[in-house]
Amino acid sequence: MEVLKIFIALLVLVNPLGAIPIFIGLTPNASLDERNKIALTASKAVAIVMVLFVLIGDGMLKFLNISVGSFQVGGGILMMLIAIAMMNAKSAPTKTTKQEQEEAEFKTNVAVVPLAIPLMTGPGTISTIIIYASTAKNWMHLGQLMIACLLCAATCFAALRAATPISRMLGQTGINIVNRVMGMVLAAVSVEVIVNGLYSLFPKLAG
Repeated sequence: MEVLKIFIALLVLVNPLGAIPIFIGLTPNASLDERNKIALTASKAVAIVMVLFVLIGDGMLKFLNISVGSFQVGGGILMMLIAIAMMNAKSAPTKTTKQEQEEAEFKTNVAVVPLAIPLMTGPGTISTIIIYASTAKNWMHLGQLMIACLLCAATCFAALRAATPISRMLGQTGINIVNRVMGMVLAAVSVEVIVNGLYSLFPKLAG
């Protein structure tokens, strides 16, 4: 398993850049220190959720008696739906809904919900982590996956901490362009996951 490849795949799914407009919208009256604290809390929550599913992902599949191949195909389809939404510059339906965002405006702490969950670590991110964890061959591979998860969480913190200048520099159009490019990368990753799942379910296809 390659840390860089996993990191890029997870980073595209987590998409901290896409979370910036929502982060700013949910903290309109917060001071710089308050925003930094919210960013830190959200990033910690992202790290905890991701590492948790690294540790329990394979056991969860075995407990539910779900084959890795089936989960790869299902997870790959989910990733493809998110990729298509990103390429169309739309919010993925598997992430926060408009109603959840409106409810969050009345909460005093939006760091964990909806920022960390489900905005940055939604079903697509979690299913991808479970797929990588279930295909890990040893503890070294799981360690590499954990490193990639922690790097993603650190990137989330850096992006949210610099949310205001990034938003001013790129604007909504710039963010949409980056999201489209990232959506294309995610689409390629999802195809690879689906193909690997099909090979696992139907070994004769590989021949």
